[in-house]
Amino acid sequence: MAQDAAEIEIPPRGTRGRRITEVFFRLLKPLSASQISRYRKNASAEPPKMGKVPLVLLTTVGARTGRERTSVLGGFEQSDASWLVVGSKGGSATHPAWFINLAKNPNKVWLEIGNRKVKVRPELLKGEQYEAAYRRVVEDSRQYAGYRKVTDREIPLVRLRAA
Repeated sequence: MAQDAAEIEIPPRGTRGRRITEVFFRLLKPLSASQISRYRKNASAEPPKMGKVPLVLLTTVGARTGRERTSVLGGFEQSDASWLVVGSKGGSATHPAWFINLAKNPNKVWLEIGNRKVKVRPELLKGEQYEAAYRRVVEDSRQYAGYRKVTDREIPLVRLRAA
């Protein structure tokens, strides 16, 4: 069941993970604005893809700043019209900022799928739901299988449904 007004529980940070990923994400941060701008400028009914994975824009409100933040993510459309996003951060020991923001402000989350922008309700998957959904993600993008091997952090898997 979706958690509406309450914050979403943030799993503990890991004690190990890919350190190079932290550096990589910091280096790529300046390119993020141009990626987002290009995505919106070229938006059509279908989202662009990286390999087989559709790219979506996730907009959250900063947990500390209160400012809107947008991230380009791989999105996995489900048969019930919801989308899954994975807080892998490339197998890092820490959670991505977008996940912290989403967890702290779950009522202020938007998803852009191509040229559509939808207010969404996030739901953090747990237990068998999590395992089944993660298996489906790995079927579409094998790289996600490796992230769970390099970190001891629980990688968040979030279902996004239209609000």
